[in-house]
Order: sequence, then structure tokens, then C-alpha cells
Amino acid sequence: MTAAIEPGVAPAAQESAKLQRHFGRFDILFFLICTIVGVDTIASVAGAGGEAFTWMVVLAVVFFVPQALLFAELGSAFPQEGGPYLWTRMAFGHLAGAINNFLYWVTNPVWLGGTLAISAVAALQVFFNGGDSFSTPAVLVISIVFIWIAVLAAVLSFRIGKWITTVGAFARFLLLGLFTVSVIVYAMDHGVHGLGASSFSPTTGGFVALVGVLLFNYVGFELPSAAGEEMRDPKRDVPFAIVRSAIASFLLYAVPILGILLVLPADKVTNFGGLVDAMKSVFTVYGGSVAADGTATLSGLGQLLGDLGAVLFVLCVLTSGVTWIMGSDRALAVSGYDGAAPRFLGVLNARLGTPVRVNVFSGIVSTLVLVLAQVITQGSAAKFFGAVLGVTISTTLISYLLIYPALWKLRRTMPDAQRPYRMPFHRPLTVLLMVLLAFTVIQLIAPGAPFAWFGADYRPDGWKASEAGLYLATELIPVLVFIGVGVLFWALGAPTRRANAAAAPAAVEEPGAVLAD
Repeated sequence: MTAAIEPGVAPAAQESAKLQRHFGRFDILFFLICTIVGVDTIASVAGAGGEAFTWMVVLAVVFFVPQALLFAELGSAFPQEGGPYLWTRMAFGHLAGAINNFLYWVTNPVWLGGTLAISAVAALQVFFNGGDSFSTPAVLVISIVFIWIAVLAAVLSFRIGKWITTVGAFARFLLLGLFTVSVIVYAMDHGVHGLGASSFSPTTGGFVALVGVLLFNYVGFELPSAAGEEMRDPKRDVPFAIVRSAIASFLLYAVPILGILLVLPADKVTNFGGLVDAMKSVFTVYGGSVAADGTATLSGLGQLLGDLGAVLFVLCVLTSGVTWIMGSDRALAVSGYDGAAPRFLGVLNARLGTPVRVNVFSGIVSTLVLVLAQVITQGSAAKFFGAVLGVTISTTLISYLLIYPALWKLRRTMPDAQRPYRMPFHRPLTVLLMVLLAFTVIQLIAPGAPFAWFGADYRPDGWKASEAGLYLATELIPVLVFIGVGVLFWALGAPTRRANAAAAPAAVEEPGAVLAD
């Protein structure tokens, strides 16, 4: 069934009338913490050793902070529904908006069905299955339940859904706080590895290996603005929430990464289960032991806290998926009723005010990604993790290549738009962000280029030197297909663009209005 276009009524006005304002200042803050702090990638950073912390601090200064400043301006100056999609479309047109928004959206069902679901399974295996792997059918059942709980949470009205993200933020405080305290107790009992100053020295190889995952950890400030018309006072609340979430998010990353580096040797930290392994090791101070080979066994209070930690970990990765699905699905729905995607997708539920059709679409794509990945990798969870994480990061970061310069363009084309906050030094900082992004995208698609493409220091875990072409195809072909789908969505959105233009010709002169090209 397709969505009807009512004669004389702009589809954009028809759908935006269904939106409900339930998103307050602290709701945005907790939403951002859930968005930015992803516990599934903490071990990917810690696995690189002491220099990982150094590069994390450097990129916090040259990337994380400038990006926060940029989105504080865009989110408060243009608070319409659809945020990142709408900024790109207003700056560069419907075709660019359609392509970019599909890249932005498709990341999230891939991430939910791959990285996040598998991370949740890993935690459950370690703490509730004695560290033994679940059977493939059990992995599929657990992961599918995980995916559709996230979808159901995204379907709910923000009046209810915002409490899920609030719980997710406090789960991060509790999990990472408990882990940090346990690391201190563990260090008092067992000592620390005592990383020397040389281990924190930055290297080119370390930067190339880390820049993708670090930038991925640091993006997401724009996501609440996808629900801009559901905020109570975005012009005041967006800058407030971004500043405070930036500080909290950096600390929530920095402290546990240092903890892992202190507790586990770098060569024992894996992308797949490093944080979970570290949790199990440090919780032995409450009951349990660590064998000579590093295997941890919990008992008594240690086992109880370990089980609690596993539940909190699963809740953290679940709410990461929920926030990104909530935001990106709204952006895709807005593009549907704005004329940059099929009108069928641009429908909001009249009672809930949420994009139920897109939410279900995301769930289906996530489930397909999960099943196909399990079949293709034949149970090789670690290699699957790395491949999915790579394509996820690349599609996310590619989309920012147009979102960031939208600020520069809109400063020039809409100078009279009210800007409660203005980004300082926007030209050089935008260029800096773009250069970092472009370099990172190249490294994610062709690791090591131009230094030593797919060399031993650069290629992802589980891949052989002879598989360079296969890996390049694995990363590049999906991106090209996604761009093609974006073009198709733009073509299918033509009738909606015409309907919006015919129904609201006066909107052409309104700054920030939803217009047809």
C-alpha cells in the first residue's frame, strides 16, 4: 500500500502535523550519551595499546570538539525534523540529500544486526555460558530477539521511548563506574602492567589503524536533531546538551580504556570481547581467580557482579542501537515526505508520531544482515565483527562528507537565519574535519594506502595479504550499491517533490523551509 498524496496538501505538512513534542533538555543529553558512547568498540581502541589513548586525546581536540561546535550551530539554527538530511538537502539539493541520507541510514541496521547483536551474544557467552560459544541456532535466536526489541523501542512515542535512552545512559554510568572501581581494587591486589611512557608514543601506523574506530566513536552529535520538531526548545537545549554530552562521553571512553590497558596486556585484548574479558578478570577481586594462562573464573559475589555487568553491557549495546535507529529512521522518513525517497517510507504513525514503516524496514534489513553474515562467515565471529564494523564505519563517515560543509554553505545562502549559537573559526575547522574524514574513509576502504596497502601493520584481523582485492570489494561494492539506491530513491521521490512545490509555493522564501528543487 502506498501513501496517498492529498490534493492541495503538501506531503511534508501532512506528515509533520503528526509530530509530538516530548523531547526536553535532559532527554537530549541522555540520548546523546547513548548515541556517542558505544561500549562495543572500547576494546577495539584499547587493543592498540598505550598510543590508542594518545590518539584518542589528540582526535578529541582536533575532531570531537570542532564537530560538537558545528552541530551546536546547525541543530539550534535549523531545528526542523530530519536534521542531518535536511541540512544536506537545503545546502546541496534533493539528489545529494537522497544519496547522503541513504548512506547515513543504512549504516544503522547493518550495525545493529552485526556488531551490536554479536557483541551482546559475546557478553552472554562469557558470563552465562562459561565462555563457551553458543550454537549457531542459539546465536540467531538471541540476536533476532535483540534486533526486534530495539525496533519495538524505536516504534514507541518519544514520550515513552526517551526513558529507554535515559536508562541506557545510566546503564553506562553504572557499568563503566563499576568497572573503574573494580580496576582500582584489582590494581591494589595484583598490581598493574605499568605501561611506560614509550608505549604512549604516537606512530603513523597506529594512527592509520585507529583513526576509523576513533572517529566512529566520536560521531553522533547531530542525531537528536533528526527529531528537531519533537524537541521542546531546540534553540536553547541543543547547545546545552552537546557541550555536556561531549565532556561526559570523553570521560566514559577514556577511563575504561585506561582500565583495560592497565589490567590486560595489549596482545590479549581482542576486538571481539576485550571489554567483557577485562570485566571478568577484574571482578575476580570480589570472588574468583585468574589462572596462569589468563583465564578468569568467577564465584560468589564476583559471579553476581559479573552477571550484573553482562546485563548492563547488553543494555548498553541495545540502547546504542535504539538511539541510532530512532534518529536515522526519522531522517529517512523525512526524506520520504520531502521528496528524496519513496513516499511510502515517508509516513508517520498518527498516534505515535514515529516512522513505524521505516522502523520495520530497519528491522528486516538488520535481520537479513545477521543471517547472511552468519552463513557467509561460517561462524567466524571475529572476522565477521571486523568486516561489518569496517563497512559500518565507512558508510557513516562518508555521509558526513556532505553534512559538515552544509554549515559553511548555509552560512552563505541563509545568512539571515537566526543562529542562537555560531561556530567559531568555521572555515578552517570545517576544512580540518573534512580532511580527517577523507583520509579515514580511504583507510577504511583500502587500509594502509598510500603507505603499504593491506600490509601486515594495516590489514584487519583475520584477513590475509592475498585477500586484499576481496577486502577492497567487500568495502567498496556495498558503498557503490548504496549510492545507487540513493539515486533510485531520489527518482522515486519526484512526485512528492512536485506535490510539495505545488501545495506550498510561498515556502520558497521561508528560511529553512522544506522545499522542492
